[in-house]
Amino acid sequence: MSTNAELERIFDEMAKVLELTGANPFRVNAHARVARLMGDLTYDIATLADDPRKLTAIDGIGDGTARKIIEFVKTGKVAEHDELVEKVPRGLFQVMEIPGLGPKTVKLLWEQAGVTDLESLKKALDSGVVEKLPRMGAKTVQNIRDSLAFAAKAGERIRLGVALPIAEAIVERLRAVPGVTHIQYAGSLRRGRETIGDIDILASTTDENALFAAFTAMPGIEKVLVAGGTKASVRLERGVQVDLRILPEDSFGAALMYFTGSKEHNIVLRERAIKMGYRLNEYGLFPDDGDAAPHKRGVTPVASRTEQEIYRKLQLHWVPPELREDRGELDAAFQDKPPTLIELPDIRAELHAHTTASDGRLTIDELAAEARRRGFHTIAVTDHSKSSIQANGLNEDRLRAHIEAIREAQSRIKGITILAGAEVDILSDGRLDYADDILALLDIVVASPHVALKQEPGKATARLLAAIKHPLVHILGHPTGRLIGKRDGLHPDVNALAAAAAEHDTALELNANSLRLDLRDTHIKAAVDGGALIAIDTDAHCAEHFDELRYGILTARRGWLTPPRCINTWPAKKLHAWLKKKR
Repeated sequence: MSTNAELERIFDEMAKVLELTGANPFRVNAHARVARLMGDLTYDIATLADDPRKLTAIDGIGDGTARKIIEFVKTGKVAEHDELVEKVPRGLFQVMEIPGLGPKTVKLLWEQAGVTDLESLKKALDSGVVEKLPRMGAKTVQNIRDSLAFAAKAGERIRLGVALPIAEAIVERLRAVPGVTHIQYAGSLRRGRETIGDIDILASTTDENALFAAFTAMPGIEKVLVAGGTKASVRLERGVQVDLRILPEDSFGAALMYFTGSKEHNIVLRERAIKMGYRLNEYGLFPDDGDAAPHKRGVTPVASRTEQEIYRKLQLHWVPPELREDRGELDAAFQDKPPTLIELPDIRAELHAHTTASDGRLTIDELAAEARRRGFHTIAVTDHSKSSIQANGLNEDRLRAHIEAIREAQSRIKGITILAGAEVDILSDGRLDYADDILALLDIVVASPHVALKQEPGKATARLLAAIKHPLVHILGHPTGRLIGKRDGLHPDVNALAAAAAEHDTALELNANSLRLDLRDTHIKAAVDGGALIAIDTDAHCAEHFDELRYGILTARRGWLTPPRCINTWPAKKLHAWLKKKR
């Protein structure tokens, strides 16, 4: 495990222990924030551990945190972490991962039911001990049992590409229910995260019973978990939990903001509200009169109907959901001039696609027709190179014939430019799969790693840098080679890649396929900050793969990407001129 990953685990465990033992919430959040920072870093934090000033220069790392990082790099452990984890059974960390079991409940189960891990939780449920605890009961016990069973069955978070179509279909279905005035999905899905835990849907309606009835009667439901009051929860046969909350129309904006998150973004907003003499919760922004729960006491909110009016009242620009991760979106620089983030209609070209010549399902003509149908001015045919035997990669003779076939198709097909390209393997030592004289025949070269995807970070970085610096390479394709939830991929120094890409005018790819999303959001932000260009491509192997583009756009927005920095948004003349500079 890398230094960053180890430190992420250590600070996360410290935050959980502090939460379980009732520590100050600000201290809990501080440790959780550092854990998240470690997970987001695009370079090895150990490279800065020789100088505390380098560490404290990073936003979110203070003197105390810097000392812990240096201690870990030198000794392989953090003494304070070791002391803290001795205070609670380590198995409680797993218990806290069970849906619906928050820190307070886990603390109660530990202290009064002897729960120390998942096995003892099951035994406590079976013995009847849990049902006798305060705030528990037969229904709660059954919900915990269901959550345990679901966790065992699901095991993983759900990919964005799976969750978003489900959420959209549910929202569209429920929107047609009589009485519904507002309905929208929220949570990490609305923020465009690459994986989600469950689907949150918020609605306002004049007929709660009709909406709940329609929701719980949807096809594909495995079990109705909760139905009543203002909330209903179901578990789908596809292994996804969906929660529906019914909200007053007057506070829909406040609730949407609250349930969209992130938790860290909301904390900063609440702190800002307090400093300005307000109190912010899921019901609205209220004057702070010193008493809790203003919405329960009939206090009129100063803003609540829309997110925009709440941000405006807090003297802030509205923040797009994808940016709400407490990564600088509320800082003065952002608020002074918010970026205009890239959107789906901005994309004008697809620069990484496959045909039947290798492992694609479309002919050259069919691929061009699909790209033209979608309004693109350019499509690049980039079939696999010879080392990708499993993908029917092309040797030099087949590639030459393929180039001729692409030229012939272009002579017949009007309304779109068809580029003759290749997705060329980056071999483990950084060499490319074709010689330079072959690469020079191509209009576009996408160089990608497909093998040796467990290389240590230093070798991986050197390997990818060699491709970026190659004078005939236009795009570094899916740079880490990861598959979400299936393959970790490479861990290169993305800052170094971005700097080299900016210097050599090579674009870094955000592969929009929802299994990849490679580069990931934090890598895109590092590339943007480093001055690199980005290519957003679908890696299309069939017509349906073009639909994956929206997942790349969501990831790009999370990385603060603007249209001018994405080569796929450029007009044809500008894009083609850029490609020809390397020929």
